[in-house]
Amino acid sequence: MECFNIFGLIFVAVIMIPNILFAMKWKDGFQNKWNNKSVEMIEQIGRFGCFGFMILNIPGTWFGWWSDEAFAIYLLVDTVLAILYCTVWVIFFKKNRMFRAMALSIIPSVLFLFSGIMSRSILLILSAVLFAPSHIMISYKNAK
Repeated sequence: MECFNIFGLIFVAVIMIPNILFAMKWKDGFQNKWNNKSVEMIEQIGRFGCFGFMILNIPGTWFGWWSDEAFAIYLLVDTVLAILYCTVWVIFFKKNRMFRAMALSIIPSVLFLFSGIMSRSILLILSAVLFAPSHIMISYKNAK
């Protein structure tokens, strides 16, 4: 049982690339029109948990892939989701605000939850369950 997941690190790095480029271009950052401190706090806890537990496998809370086939499915699905995420960023960067907001919140939510289920990581699943609804709700409220 490995404590470090290099593939998880790669997936996190890939989905962070457009976010880093956005932050470099717009130094003032993202304007949050919907101020709900509780939901924002839950989202941040979930976000950092997802990032951390995609990369680190904590013994006793991570049970690994069921089989080599499950690992291959994990790699395939996460690769498709990461590429889709970056593609949505590129194609819809200045268009279709609601679609973009929903896609850019749902895709990483699915990636984190799917990764947690496939790797049988309790902490990643819990983090994704915190992150997904709060991130999607914040994105939706800001896109309206």
